[in-house]
Amino acid sequence: MNRRHVVWSAIAALTVTVSASVGLFAQRPRPTGTQHGEWPTYGGDLASTRYSPLDQIDRNNFSKLEVAWRFKTDALGPRPEYNLQSTPLMVGGVVYSTGGTRRAVVALDAATGEMLWMHSLNEGKRGESAPRLLSGRGLSYWTDGREARIIYVTPGYQMVALDAKTGARVVGFGKNGIVDLKQDFDQAEIDPATGAVGLHAAPVIANDVVIIGAAFETGAIPKSKSNIKGYVRGFDVRTGKRIWVFHTIPRPGDVGHDTWGGDSASYTGNTGVWAQMSIDEQLGLVYLPVELPTHDYYGGDRPGNNLFSESIVAVELKTGKRRWHYQLVHHGMWDMDIPCAPVLMDITVNGRPIKALAQATKQAFLYVLNRETGEPVWPIEERPVPKGDAVGEWYSPTQPFPTKPAAYDGQGLAIDDLIDFTPALRADAVKLVAPYRLGPIFTPPSVSRREGPIATLTMGAQAAATNWPGASYDPETHTLYVASQTSVATLGLVPPPPGGATVPYHQGTVLAGARTDGGSGSNASGPAAAAADALSANLTVQGLPIVKPPYSRITAINMDTGDFRWQVAFGATPPNIANHPALKGLNLPPMGRPGNNNGTLVTKTLLIAGEKNFGPTPSGQRGAMLRAYDKATGHEVAALYLPAPQTGSPMTYMLNGQQHLVVAISGGTYTGELVAFKLPGEAMPASGR
Repeated sequence: MNRRHVVWSAIAALTVTVSASVGLFAQRPRPTGTQHGEWPTYGGDLASTRYSPLDQIDRNNFSKLEVAWRFKTDALGPRPEYNLQSTPLMVGGVVYSTGGTRRAVVALDAATGEMLWMHSLNEGKRGESAPRLLSGRGLSYWTDGREARIIYVTPGYQMVALDAKTGARVVGFGKNGIVDLKQDFDQAEIDPATGAVGLHAAPVIANDVVIIGAAFETGAIPKSKSNIKGYVRGFDVRTGKRIWVFHTIPRPGDVGHDTWGGDSASYTGNTGVWAQMSIDEQLGLVYLPVELPTHDYYGGDRPGNNLFSESIVAVELKTGKRRWHYQLVHHGMWDMDIPCAPVLMDITVNGRPIKALAQATKQAFLYVLNRETGEPVWPIEERPVPKGDAVGEWYSPTQPFPTKPAAYDGQGLAIDDLIDFTPALRADAVKLVAPYRLGPIFTPPSVSRREGPIATLTMGAQAAATNWPGASYDPETHTLYVASQTSVATLGLVPPPPGGATVPYHQGTVLAGARTDGGSGSNASGPAAAAADALSANLTVQGLPIVKPPYSRITAINMDTGDFRWQVAFGATPPNIANHPALKGLNLPPMGRPGNNNGTLVTKTLLIAGEKNFGPTPSGQRGAMLRAYDKATGHEVAALYLPAPQTGSPMTYMLNGQQHLVVAISGGTYTGELVAFKLPGEAMPASGR
């Protein structure tokens, strides 16, 4: 393998001062939210709140923010990247981020954006064939007060430890600073070059333990019923030695093994944790949001409820021993992977203090559990759900339904969900969906037939309401904020050839009218080919989204009561909708921008989030807007122009008396860039000048 290690330093004798007090603080249980004006972990804190108490940037001056510095990632790989998803860290006056198609790590001066050092690992074929090729979503920082390290995972699934001062690999960690994550995995040997396992998420670190999950190729059209298993492991942050492994697919004799029919636990794979994890240091628990087993839409080869798939699992930080679990979806077949970090919070319900955990999901349910015990804070009821028609499939008769909070975005699909601006548009929509199966949430994928149903249409499934950016939480007001999109997915299974098994032909998504296809082509003929052609149809009505607006929204939820504080459309209505001839003369409410389910940042007074899609801005420029909302009311108070959409989640820090706001942008033909904003001197509050 061609393994080339590169370290670049802007200042040869660079030193990063890490005070003993900061180092000691990093080892103590952290209060909720960021501290000392820094942003030391992916979610701001280990509870994944994405909250900062900084208040220099407020509703009165947000619109006056100016660019403090910009950093393009074009030179960090062999080709440009167009989907930079990083949330940078800031510790000790240095910003750390991943970037570029080789997932390089950079250290930047937090005041100027000057690159201090860069580390890049050329993994050759191993990196080129990786299932998770992008620049990743971030990295982790660790210090004991004497030394400081950056830990990240390469596209080729290698864990690398770097000296935070210089960017050099830590010699005493693994082999010359590298731990091969395809080894010591408690399963059959994985090919180091072609084994299809990787990770986008940032590692999480607490009490000197690094926790690593696993991600795979899309589960829509797997090559086999078997695959690599997505076990979760804990490693010693100093040596890289594996401390523990948690088997997300239980082994014989383990709790949950009996939920896998036949011998399916032995050959089924996936069931990894590709999303961010959260940690409660005081309880000594790490919370794992687990994905589906092998095959997102057909589970006939894995009968049973399939623990610990689509479950929140609490394991001991030091040992990996399971403390409790709660399964959100039994025997999944809708691609309802748990996509984001659980948010940890201390709330008061009916006068009783509760250490809680709130999990946002693709299906627009917020599952709220006691994070000490796993018990629901409000009842979660097992309710009957429809049974499907796929030969050989195993269907769970019930699924869990939270009674509080209410679903915060669309679920399933009914006639009443269809566009209804005018009677003519509603009639066209009804005609368009007639060949499809509609139904409530958990209506199974349909076996596609020419005479119908072509497929199941549903919201809050593969067409994720909330995806990997997740939610944010205000510990002062006990309010959770979650962005979501209203999307329709087509879930269809093509009938098998004689003697074959039912397999999915296609999974497609109608993102509020703009289709993005997840599969292509079919070898089917006759009725199957006709069904395949119908699945590829564009489900829009005269070019308008087939469902009612808003097409994206932000919801604020009172976590003491489970009720909504407010809900607003997220982003401006696109001109192609607002100016559509069929809507001329209608008094339309704000509709939000299709596809917006980006990450949010909450501060002392503001909720901040950027748009995900390109489009003309209010001034007519091509780009997107970074918006600030009054966090108490949801009223938009200001917006900033961005030359490209927000593709990472925003973060904030204080340096030299000035609050900075940083966001990763990219998309379309615009390559990855970190943009930092700060206030000009005259716009700063008097107390901060």
